[in-house]
Amino acid sequence: MRLIQAGCSRIIVVGLTLMMGLWSVMAQAMTTDEALKALSGRDFTAKKEAITTIAASGEPYAADLFTALDNGELFFRKSDELMVIRQGETFVNLTDKQAVAGDSSDFKRVAMNNALRRQIAELSAQLALNDPNADKRLSAVKSMLGKVADSDRAALIAHQQKETDAKVLAAYDMVISFSKLLDSDAAVRLSAVEALSEVHNPEVVGQLKSVAQNDADAKVKVAAAAAVKKLERSQSFYSGIETLYFGISLGSILVLAGIGLAITFGVMGVINMAHGEMMMLGAYTTFVMQKLLPNEPGIALLLSIPAAFCVSGLVGIVIERSVIRFLYGRPLETLLATFGISLLLQQAVRSIFSPLNQSVVMPSWMSGTWVWNDFLSLTLNRMFIILFSLLVFAGLMWLLKRSRLGLEVRAVSQNRAMARNMGVRSDWVNARTFGLGSGIAGIAGVALSQLTNVGPNLGQGYIIDSFMVVVFGGVGNLWGTLVAGLSLGIANKLLEPYAGAVLAKILILVAIILFIQKRPRGLFPQRGRAVEG
Repeated sequence: MRLIQAGCSRIIVVGLTLMMGLWSVMAQAMTTDEALKALSGRDFTAKKEAITTIAASGEPYAADLFTALDNGELFFRKSDELMVIRQGETFVNLTDKQAVAGDSSDFKRVAMNNALRRQIAELSAQLALNDPNADKRLSAVKSMLGKVADSDRAALIAHQQKETDAKVLAAYDMVISFSKLLDSDAAVRLSAVEALSEVHNPEVVGQLKSVAQNDADAKVKVAAAAAVKKLERSQSFYSGIETLYFGISLGSILVLAGIGLAITFGVMGVINMAHGEMMMLGAYTTFVMQKLLPNEPGIALLLSIPAAFCVSGLVGIVIERSVIRFLYGRPLETLLATFGISLLLQQAVRSIFSPLNQSVVMPSWMSGTWVWNDFLSLTLNRMFIILFSLLVFAGLMWLLKRSRLGLEVRAVSQNRAMARNMGVRSDWVNARTFGLGSGIAGIAGVALSQLTNVGPNLGQGYIIDSFMVVVFGGVGNLWGTLVAGLSLGIANKLLEPYAGAVLAKILILVAIILFIQKRPRGLFPQRGRAVEG
């Protein structure tokens, strides 16, 4: 009897062993389709195996699946367990990214726990390090800075040996050297300090400061202090370049805002307080164009440039023909009249578009930054605005120097009576000049829509700055407007870190007042009628 019992026990043990081995083989042989099905269940052990299977499969949707899981946006359809990703109010197929019909009640979120989240984080990092896109690999390596333990360093070095891109290799060196700063061997820490002394990264500077203060080895502390001093000099240099860049970008906006005012003020002697509202109309034109072309923000922005010029220019001509032409020679009355017009335009916009600010979508080719190193990154939208303002300035200079309108404008600005005697219709020159200045203001509004929200008060923040640019540069002189706009923008950004934004503007205003006391006609005084007056 005992022999029979022993034999049965052996049979049961062998049977269980065979079943476990068969289950192990089946688990190892799990297909990606089976893995996706397993994710819809409640067995977290099976989900763990499924996630591992999908990560090892090399499927292109693996990264999207992990991201959706981590964000709680991975669902499955109840009827057939189809995996989908929720994007706003719609659901798309995980594998082919096609929209899936059905409402929210037809889908159920894939359940997760903390263990699975940790596993996904590790596997996502592995996928990113093996991504065919070098930029994604670079971002993945940089994200590991300060997070690599001694036990993980060997695996990271193994990944580095497979890398071919120079930038990614440099990032590997930075991350690995950073981890060596906490090594128990002083020689290793010293070599890490020497390697990091050439790395331009704020986190590296912070860690080297800690090493310089707290390291137990004197040689390491001295080397770290020297590296910090060297990197801080580089950081100050690149910070200066960034400040200069922001100053030039602000100056280019001031040039765009003031260049139209310089034309009308210089030729007509009109103090146009509605100039800011011409910029506002240009910004709202951009908003309307994007509403008409909702899926093409880049094309909408390009079309907004001529559209804004026409809209603001026509409004400017209407204002000149209906109000301003009766007030020539009375600057105080033109100031009051145009101030009233500015209030009317603001209220009209509030009535049509509502008093709330409107957002304008930035095209993909204007978004993002141009990264030189971790100490210096320049935003692309400001770079495009700088180039755009220079193009507008060059185009306006060509128009005034080479066209008939430009010839008549220069003639009227220098001697109105003589120009009239030569057959120039000064009234129409005034109208076209005012329309040109207003159109340029509309183009400035297009540029501003890429930097700030569009609202009824958009132009109010730039009207005073525009007058400062015109007066400082010289009334009616475009080169003076360019130099003055860029100078004021750079000066403002240089003062802001020390005095603050508000006090910096006050100091600049005081400096301009003192300058005008010495040179009443600005940097580049106009010749002709302006001098005679």
